[in-house]
Amino acid sequence: MPKVEITIPEHLEMQIAQMVERGEFVNREEAIEDLLSTGIKAYKTSGPMDEEDSGAGGTGLEDDGMMGHDDEYVF
Repeated sequence: MPKVEITIPEHLEMQIAQMVERGEFVNREEAIEDLLSTGIKAYKTSGPMDEEDSGAGGTGLEDDGMMGHDDEYVF
């Protein structure tokens, strides 16, 4: 399996660590792989929005910065 190195905001790292501590995932690697896979499936299901339907300048993001955090993704 290919390896990928990423940098994520601290609040996301904390959320992933909490899910692992609660036993929702065996380890961080499993958590990140599963969450990324879920996000990709959700993206494929909803697909990119047309520019006239997206609202925020064609990005598909809400005007409020995606729940108040510019770097937070909601699946």
